[in-house]
Amino acid sequence: MSLAQILEREGYIGGFTVTTNENKPGTTLEVRLKYTLDRRRTIVGLKRVSTPGLRIYRKSTEMPKVLGGVGVAVVSTSRGLMTDREARKQKLGGEVLCYVW
Repeated sequence: MSLAQILEREGYIGGFTVTTNENKPGTTLEVRLKYTLDRRRTIVGLKRVSTPGLRIYRKSTEMPKVLGGVGVAVVSTSRGLMTDREARKQKLGGEVLCYVW
């Protein structure tokens, strides 16, 4: 859910809802995709960086800029999930989960 909140705050998705179904175990996350006025999608690309077999960690000074600052990197820090810009601002390093542009 934190990832969906970041994507909504950065303007990549139109919103999301979390629902529980009495007949099925667990919860469901429904994401409303966002499109521009000329019907192009706002998420052009998404790349998973860390994998279970190869974790990628970066210091705050080594935090990557996605497409020169146009996109965002989602980072898992000791204070939760945040964007690369927020992590740099708070001087926190962490595991780079994915790039979104």
